[in-house]
Amino acid sequence: MNASLEHGSSSPLGATPTFAEASAGRPSTRGVNFSVFSKHATGVQLLLFDSVDNAEAAHVVRLDPSANRTYHYWHVFVPGLQEGQLYGYRAHGPFDPSQGLRFDASKVLLDPYGRGVVTPTDYKRDAAARFGHDNAATAMKSVVVDPHTYDWEGDVPLHRLSSQTVIYEMHVGGFTRHPSSGLPANTRGTFTGLIEKIPYLRDLGITAVELLPVFQFDAQDCPPGRVNYWGYQPVSFFAPHSAYSSRQDRLAPVAEFRDMVKALHRAGIEVILDVVYNHTSEGDDLGPTLSLRGLDNNAYYILEGGSRYANFTQLCGA
Repeated sequence: MNASLEHGSSSPLGATPTFAEASAGRPSTRGVNFSVFSKHATGVQLLLFDSVDNAEAAHVVRLDPSANRTYHYWHVFVPGLQEGQLYGYRAHGPFDPSQGLRFDASKVLLDPYGRGVVTPTDYKRDAAARFGHDNAATAMKSVVVDPHTYDWEGDVPLHRLSSQTVIYEMHVGGFTRHPSSGLPANTRGTFTGLIEKIPYLRDLGITAVELLPVFQFDAQDCPPGRVNYWGYQPVSFFAPHSAYSSRQDRLAPVAEFRDMVKALHRAGIEVILDVVYNHTSEGDDLGPTLSLRGLDNNAYYILEGGSRYANFTQLCGA
């Protein structure tokens, strides 16, 4: 595989199915361009997996700093890959918490700009918290998604005046979960379940739904014996939460989320997303290494005193 690799492009970030331009008599080639930001990494590996449960990557692409790095962006074009490919990163660098550096090359890292995520059946959050422990078999993986293949059929934002808006705030996973929703078991608590309840929303006079976090989060990010229900610990800001899909193939969550948005717009209902930027599933400085922390901790997070994370959500007594 390495003989056919191209340098790739630093832009756009994430995994982008595209064509490599023809050069030196070589025809243009279909493949995927990967780009990730890390200022302090000394080396980056792109891992390509055949299955979410694989303990080892099918291919490891070692990025050459002299050829596959532009400023602080590590990038490579891999020909022959397509939508649905599973991947992750390993980032090499110093581990010095006093300086905010927490590199651990034993961890498989999610792409911060990935559009899809899959979770193995044996996912273990604590495996990502043990320094030096290879967690490939139990780590979430990113999915290559082609944003240009979906047919939006002319769908556009509704742009309704706020004075004419009636908002229904809802939790996608809980809105239709109970049997009283009248939905079949396989669509309860999913994006499809919300689509099936559009007539109910219209009867209420709803003109906009505000969805509590629908981005991929870690269901194990919670006290022992409990489940992270609300999703206010995102692990991937651009990927729909896979558990909210009624179809559990790699690309289903993205397609089903798009179907939901399109169906709501057709019914005259706008979609507002509750976005969480002030904390992630990596938690505090004692949390697991899932993505941002392992790629470049003090570039992606605001730190205090070199190691501790700034917390702007603490309540202050009056």
